[in-house]
Amino acid sequence: MLKKSELKRRDSYLNKLIAFRDTEPIKVITGIRRCGKSSLLKLMVNYLKDSGVDESQIIEMNFESFEFRRMTVEDFYFFVKGRVIANKKMYLFFDELQRLDGWEDAVNSFRVDFDCDIYITGSNAYLLSSEYSTYLSGRYVEIKMFPLSFQEFIDFYDFKMIEVNTLFGNMKKQIVDKNDVHYDLTEIFDAYMNFGGMPGISDVGLDIDKALIFLDGIYSTVVVRDILEREKRKGQKLITDPILLNKIILYLADNIGSNISVSTIGNILVNEGLLNDEGRKGTPSAHTVQSYVNALKESYFFYEIKRFDIKGKEYLRTLGKYYIVDVGLRNYLLGYRNRDLGHSLENIVFFELIRRGYDVAIGKVDNLEIDFIATKKDEKVYLQVTQSMVDENVKNRELHPLIKVNDNHEKIVLSLDVGTSNYEGIKIINIIDWLVSQ
Repeated sequence: MLKKSELKRRDSYLNKLIAFRDTEPIKVITGIRRCGKSSLLKLMVNYLKDSGVDESQIIEMNFESFEFRRMTVEDFYFFVKGRVIANKKMYLFFDELQRLDGWEDAVNSFRVDFDCDIYITGSNAYLLSSEYSTYLSGRYVEIKMFPLSFQEFIDFYDFKMIEVNTLFGNMKKQIVDKNDVHYDLTEIFDAYMNFGGMPGISDVGLDIDKALIFLDGIYSTVVVRDILEREKRKGQKLITDPILLNKIILYLADNIGSNISVSTIGNILVNEGLLNDEGRKGTPSAHTVQSYVNALKESYFFYEIKRFDIKGKEYLRTLGKYYIVDVGLRNYLLGYRNRDLGHSLENIVFFELIRRGYDVAIGKVDNLEIDFIATKKDEKVYLQVTQSMVDENVKNRELHPLIKVNDNHEKIVLSLDVGTSNYEGIKIINIIDWLVSQ
């Protein structure tokens, strides 16, 4: 376990937990393995201790520990009950709780029987599947956790961002490390694009070989423990082939940001001999592929984004897109080759919008597409993402869909071009500046 002094702060998440402290809802932290959920629990524990809560009032259990491996739900209940102090507020922290069958019965009993504040984590959406969320209906709040944002990446590697004067009298952002070595912001962004945002990589440093070993461990654990083993525990037989699962993962990783249908994936796998079509217009293969894709979404490995018809004001059922939770994992899977930089940038923007609290969809306007419609409360933003706007054809391609949207909401094009400009009310912003703007 990390010592208190070694824990890196994730204030955007910690502040959410603090805001719900001593409230009735169970605080449920979800996200892919190794994205920082356990450290967040420890940060909250440290916060409670610093605010005067006695250590005896805090119960911590990690269900990946061998100590609790064979624990039943009854054992769980009496283990906690035996440590509850009468007439004291108890703080209960349960890490990777989805590994315990029937956990929801015990957790619900804790709420009823004790004066307690409950925090749990899970690396699979099955933790909050329909049956469980119904069981705990209205009694939990979900805090979705992701790998590091670019701003967090800067902080985790002990960099600081400063502004310096250029020869032309303008202000320019630079990065300084703890040895006072200066870097251009684009250098650090390149590192982020290569290594991704899994927090544990900061422990091994920006070393490709060590990072690959670390990412391989995450990948293996997600595939084996959170998908294949979980299917066995559920008693289902839909997802049993690790080779097929890996093939689907590679296909989705290679096609992030592209319009994808499950039937298309099925047809490709049938042609490669990895799936039996059985002569029924691909129905069995599409059904099988959908099961595998759902499992990848439940393990928070891939996220799906739906299409929204702007003029028709309705979501469309066909041709969604998938984004991988971390570009470092994508590089691990596909290799550090000349990747499709535009789609990788899209991937980063998608998760940044989610972190900032937006609901995100693909926009369809007539036969054109807008990369993202981001909405929250009374705010709506249309965004296009591209590597560069220098080429006139690319510029027209990115601007034309935004011009066709006839409303007064903000319209932005994000690119790697230097500086900020404006075209008929559409802002053209450097993507790196946008990422560090909040």
